Amino acid sequence: MNPHLFVYGTLKSTATAVLGRDMRLRLRREARVVGPASILGQLYDRGRYPVLVINAGMTDRVHGELIEISDPAITLPWLDAYEGIGRHASGADEYQRVERSVEQAAGGAITASVYVYQKPIAGLPRIQSGRWTG
Repeated sequence: MNPHLFVYGTLKSTATAVLGRDMRLRLRREARVVGPASILGQLYDRGRYPVLVINAGMTDRVHGELIEISDPAITLPWLDAYEGIGRHASGADEYQRVERSVEQAAGGAITASVYVYQKPIAGLPRIQSGRWTG
């Protein structure tokens, strides 16, 4: 399992939102922040949290952090549960965990897992900067 994870919202170490606080603390115990990173995509505001959309041909960047997980076999299942993966028998989950190329601010690309939004974005405000500050 890939130990690298790109986070852009409530799981970022710098996030201050109440939503995700317990998960951030747990992630801090089970992983380390490698550093700032970005991914091709677009960020939208769902109110209490942002969502990342990735489509072919996107040139905008979403900014976040690259995390290295100590034991992905332990950490990824609870992260999947936090992100709601596997809640719907129909497979209509809000997110899907995929692997994508992430650009590290320190230089170089790396493949990392990332949670990508699967629902329609019509009516959601776009976060033009690609940076969530919650």
